Amino acid sequence: MRRILLVLGALAISMASWAQSDARPEILVLGTYHMSNPGHDVYNMQADDVLSPKRQQEIAQLIGVLKKFHPTKIAIEADVGSERVEREYSDYVAGKYTLTRNETNQIAYRLAQELGHHAVYPVDEEGDFPWQRLVNYAKGIGRKDKFDAMAASMGTLVKEQDEFLRSHTVLETLEYMNSDSRVAKDVAFYYAFVPYGEPGDYAGPDLLAAWYQRNIRIYHNIVKLVESPNDRILVIYGAGHLGWLQQDITNDATVKLRRLSDWTGKQ
Repeated sequence: MRRILLVLGALAISMASWAQSDARPEILVLGTYHMSNPGHDVYNMQADDVLSPKRQQEIAQLIGVLKKFHPTKIAIEADVGSERVEREYSDYVAGKYTLTRNETNQIAYRLAQELGHHAVYPVDEEGDFPWQRLVNYAKGIGRKDKFDAMAASMGTLVKEQDEFLRSHTVLETLEYMNSDSRVAKDVAFYYAFVPYGEPGDYAGPDLLAAWYQRNIRIYHNIVKLVESPNDRILVIYGAGHLGWLQQDITNDATVKLRRLSDWTGKQ
């Protein structure tokens, strides 16, 4: 126990010294749409074929911008400790794996290979998302119509992203999705559920708490990658996580938040 406490104390001192200096690890979260259309979310974009020659040129443009961040590690939305990711990336570097439409392949694998990284790092953590419980609560108190109208607003946001992608490049679409105003709307969507609950059945707050729990666990996995104040961690994740992970980074004095707009000038 004494040894553990000494190690934790040394780590705390080291992290505190980073926080007090200008040289802090930097973390950039790139919020993306799901390029392979897996359909896992409540509302889903319908992306066109990212393997088309036009979109492939645009992916190359995006990678050129991300290189300006000079990431030392790239974290992705895949199960933490995934042997599949390790195998796929190793095979890709060896020329034995063909990239899929998934954004982890199209952005992370390609960028990591071009930067000469030996690995990419899965940091995802599954969690509960008690959506049906929230729906049932709204129905039980006679507010199902109001709830459905509010929930549909997220569908409207997703539809706007669909339409934007059709007439813009991948980089332009990600600039749009990563803008401060867009991120604020995404976070606000979750807070609209807070009133749906009461003592004994905090359906709305519990959903929000579960979503926060998942994201703070993801953030834990991200910061575990930090080994030096000079580390620059690029995190490639579904945009629904973006605002929450940015909040975590902002509230953590030991690291520094970077944004896509730092290299594109698009707020």
